[in-house]
Amino acid sequence: MNALIRPTGMRVNSNRFVRPALLALAVSLSTVTAGLANAQTMDHSSMEHGSMDHDSMDSMDHGQAQPTNQDSMDHGSMNHGQMDHRAVHNVNGIAGPPLLPALTNADREAAFPAIQGHTVHDKMPFAFLLFDQLEYQHADEGSALSWELLGWWGGDVNRLWLRSEGERTNGVTEDAEIQALWGHSIGPWWDVVAGVRQDFKPGSPQTWGAFGIQGMALYGFEAEATAFIGEGGQTAARLEGEYDILLTNRLILQPTAEMNFYGKNDSVRGAGSGLADTELGLRLRYEIVREFAPYIGVSWGRSYGNTADFARDEGEDIDEARFVAGVRMWF
Repeated sequence: MNALIRPTGMRVNSNRFVRPALLALAVSLSTVTAGLANAQTMDHSSMEHGSMDHDSMDSMDHGQAQPTNQDSMDHGSMNHGQMDHRAVHNVNGIAGPPLLPALTNADREAAFPAIQGHTVHDKMPFAFLLFDQLEYQHADEGSALSWELLGWWGGDVNRLWLRSEGERTNGVTEDAEIQALWGHSIGPWWDVVAGVRQDFKPGSPQTWGAFGIQGMALYGFEAEATAFIGEGGQTAARLEGEYDILLTNRLILQPTAEMNFYGKNDSVRGAGSGLADTELGLRLRYEIVREFAPYIGVSWGRSYGNTADFARDEGEDIDEARFVAGVRMWF
C-alpha cells in the first residue's frame, strides 16, 4: 500500500503528491534533451568569435541557432605547411612571438659545450706531511729521541717526496738523513721515485743518488724499496714495510720492518758489506682524531756481518730491544 505515515499516525493518499512531481520531471527532461541536441549540431568553427559583438548577446535568441554540416568542410585543401603560425597568436591585432623560436648555432653551443676529454682534478697540487714516528726510546746507552717523517707536494700523477729519519741519544745526533725524490705514478697503487739522499751522521756528510719504487701491496701492506749510489762507488739498498691492523676504528696495531744492505765496507760510518742491520717494531696507537694519535710499543734492532764487527770494536751492542712512546700526526 502506497501511503505516507505522519508522526500522528494518520494515513494520507500519496497520489495527490506524486502526479504533479512526475509532470514537472518530464518537462525538465524534455528541455535538457533539446538543449543537448542543439549543442551537438552547432558548428562553432563557422562563427567569427573575434568579430562577435558580445555586448549584443543579451538580446540574442540562442534557440534560433541553426546547425551546420561539418562534414562538408574540406580540410585537405588547407595548406598547413605554409600557414603562418605567428599570426595565430594575435591579441587585439598585435602579433606575438612564435612559441618555438628557430634553433641557432648559439643555442647548440650552449646546450653542448666543448668537452676536453675526461676532466679530472689531478692537475691541482696538494701537500701532505706525516710524522710517522716522533718518539722517545729507552735505550741501553740512555734516552733517545727518534723521528721518521714523510711528506709530498704535487698531484695524483707527479709528486715531490720528502723523507727524513734520524736519532739523537743523550743530546747527541748519531744518525740523520734526508731524501728529496721526484715520484711518478705507474699505477693506482705504485710510484717510481728518483732523487738524492743526504747523510749528515754518522761520520762526515755523504751524498747519494736514489732510485726506487714505493706503494701499497695486497691487503694494505705499504712497502718501499730504494737503491742508492754514493760517493766513491759505494752502493746501498733499503727495504721497508708496515701494516695497520685495525683492532677498532681508532685503536690500531702497526708492525714495521726495515733492512739495510751495503755494497762494500765503510769502516768510517760503521757499515759492512752485505746485510748490515735490521729493525723490527710493534706500536699500538689510539687515534684521538685522525690527525693525532699517541702510541706505545717496542723496537728491536740487530747488526750483522762486518757491521756487527764494527759495532763491537766501538763497544756497542749488536742486539738491542727498546721501549718506545710517541705520537703520530699529519697535516
